[in-house]
Amino acid sequence: MLKDKRVRPSRRSFLAGTGAVAAGITVLPRFAVGAEEPKLNFYNWDTYIGETTLDDFKDATGIAVKMDLFADNDELFAKLKEGNPGYDLIVPTNDYVQRMIAAEMLDALDHSAIPNFKSNVAAQFQEANFDPGRKFSMPYMWGTIGIGYRKSKMDGVPDSWKWLYDSDKYSGKIAILSGKAAIESALKYLGHSLNADDPATIKQAEQLVIRQKPHIKVFAADNGQDLLLSGEVDITMEWNGDVLQVMEEDDDIGYVVPKEGGELWQDCLCIPKGAPHPENAHKFINYILDAEAGAAIADFIQYATPNAAAAKLMSEEYRSNPAIFPPEAVIAKCEPSVYQGAKRARLMDEAWTRIQAA
Repeated sequence: MLKDKRVRPSRRSFLAGTGAVAAGITVLPRFAVGAEEPKLNFYNWDTYIGETTLDDFKDATGIAVKMDLFADNDELFAKLKEGNPGYDLIVPTNDYVQRMIAAEMLDALDHSAIPNFKSNVAAQFQEANFDPGRKFSMPYMWGTIGIGYRKSKMDGVPDSWKWLYDSDKYSGKIAILSGKAAIESALKYLGHSLNADDPATIKQAEQLVIRQKPHIKVFAADNGQDLLLSGEVDITMEWNGDVLQVMEEDDDIGYVVPKEGGELWQDCLCIPKGAPHPENAHKFINYILDAEAGAAIADFIQYATPNAAAAKLMSEEYRSNPAIFPPEAVIAKCEPSVYQGAKRARLMDEAWTRIQAA
């Protein structure tokens, strides 16, 4: 059984300890066909791996992992669109898995090299609408996008996107995720599907964000939780696990999924085309899907694990936390973002460009 609570290292010291860097990597050399050297180049989100996972994997296999960080799916996609600079494993969200499959940017997985998938992963994650047969992706974590907030600064629980998108009450103390997420959550507030593809509807959401822009301190690149913790903002749109991490450091911070619903997402482990160490990537995927390794990751990053064997090792506090595993009534109001092709992606990119320019 994992401990319910423990003292965490600071986020910065943790990243320094893993050797992770936020800047883009230099182009890595290709290696000759044959036995792979004991290296793995991992492109991951910030604070999204266990405290000792990389070192434990090296101890178990002799394979050293170099982890670089990206801020959002758009950055990940852009980095690999023109060719893989040398990454072996990446962590895209479900709609970007679809987009990368369509663009032929991912290698098919060898399920025989990932036995922990069938033995440990929960039944509902064995299949995926965005990747039938799990040909290109393995489930890593899942959750929601909602609102993180400082309780002492709020006039009640901010249970609507209105608090972020349609109010001046917290002017200058609001952070919203950048890019597509900013527009899709605005669509939910306006009563539309976050997957709405009608240009007029997307324009409506764009105009809402532009009107609110004077009150928004920053469109955050996946660091709204840090801004909340430091007091730079009082309310932020963020991934649930990121807010839960800082809630452990400050009990004045809360998290809620708005009553209009939000994004229900699933992050995945994928091998990009041109990976120099695909065998090592398969070994690392299988290691992550081990029960004990998976539990250690989930315990540290505070996201919902799709690994049923790992969940059994977790504390009751983790398994019963509604911010990690939302009640069915909350999930029913949420929906996954779906990749609908180049036309819709272009509409969203153009809307985001106009928001930035406004």
